[in-house]
Amino acid sequence: MIDTLPSSINSHMLIATGVMLAAYVLIFSEVMHRSAAAIIGAVVMIGVGEYFGFYSQQAAVLAIDGNTMFLLAGMMMLVMMLRPTGGFEYLAIVIAKAAGGRPIRLLIYLSLAVSVISMFLDNVTTMLIFAPLTVLITRLLHINPMPYLMAEAMLSNIGGTATLVGDPPNVMIGSAAGIDFLTFMTHMAPIIGVVWLCTVFLIVALFRRELRVDTLRHVDLDQDKAITDPAGLKRMLWVMALVIGLFFVHHWFHLFPGYVTFIAVALALALMRPAPEPLFGKLNWSVLVFFAGLFVIVGGVAGSGMLGYIGYQMSLVAGDPGRLLLTGLLIMWVAALLSAAVDNIPFTVTMIPVITGLQSAGVDVMPLWWALALGVGLGGNGSHIGATANVIAVAEAERSGDPRARITPVMWLRKGLPTMFFSLGIASVLYSAFFAWFA
Repeated sequence: MIDTLPSSINSHMLIATGVMLAAYVLIFSEVMHRSAAAIIGAVVMIGVGEYFGFYSQQAAVLAIDGNTMFLLAGMMMLVMMLRPTGGFEYLAIVIAKAAGGRPIRLLIYLSLAVSVISMFLDNVTTMLIFAPLTVLITRLLHINPMPYLMAEAMLSNIGGTATLVGDPPNVMIGSAAGIDFLTFMTHMAPIIGVVWLCTVFLIVALFRRELRVDTLRHVDLDQDKAITDPAGLKRMLWVMALVIGLFFVHHWFHLFPGYVTFIAVALALALMRPAPEPLFGKLNWSVLVFFAGLFVIVGGVAGSGMLGYIGYQMSLVAGDPGRLLLTGLLIMWVAALLSAAVDNIPFTVTMIPVITGLQSAGVDVMPLWWALALGVGLGGNGSHIGATANVIAVAEAERSGDPRARITPVMWLRKGLPTMFFSLGIASVLYSAFFAWFA
């Protein structure tokens, strides 16, 4: 509740924030690999937390979001089992042919596909599928995959904001507020649709130099011949259909998305019988380790009370029902800025009791739920670590082997920050015009 949140900054908050900022300097400066920086930051955060008494080893273990980790690992395994069937190559050839030799059209087609799928299959899973597919397409066309990977990640973050299952914080918000799938989509999808359309034009402008290719290489391949294991492809498509269907209804049966993913993994292992060593060896362990380290670091900041303090300061503004619109906009922008720098899940966890506390005080909090969802969804585009989809895009660019594809933190900031502020500006105008009165 609101009255349990810290009302002033103390030394623990400053220490935890200092450790986090030091880890982020290592990550953004690329002095070392981001996974190594995350591990060092996590170890230091636990050490100083134990010494000063605001964080513990047990709390650090609990801070790691097991649901997210199992979701990532499980979807990676499904993608690895699907890849040898030739299904990715088939889809790559179809999309490359549809682009008709135009780089901008290719970017729009890929981004549209990723965004729509992200509305119904969370954006993390969508990027795990489409990132390697994009590298395949650009390799066929002999072009740089970097702008396509970045555009897909940023627009998948936007697309995932439109529905209850598109982004993990949306599930948390829907559960806390009692918002069902249809209600969430009817309120959020109109705003996100306008934001997405406007942002596509901005992204094309931001990447105009990278997309300046006279013509794409003509793809004269038969997509049907790309499929090397038709029977295996059919089995894996049934498995993927199952996991997508379960993502729609998992909350009815009180199943975690991570568990749902491993239901599909178990079925795929039984049907495909892959060799375990190559399967597990191909998992992108650096991404998993990186996120585990980030969860521990952010958990220390939350344990120090810093995130709670931010929530308390926002609750002071929200306490006046006459300033509800201002409160909503404040929540949206603070959520976005923190999501770009830290992670949207801890901030969502912090804000839920703040908003429910206002509801107990008689404030109409429904507009605040929409503001929170918009902020944490759109803010992830600000940096390469602001959203899981971004990290997957960066990792796949590294794995592509194309030196042109490397995505540096500074490069992401140059493209991501304008995208974040632009989309937030449009969302703020639409939010002010509609949700303040009709939410």
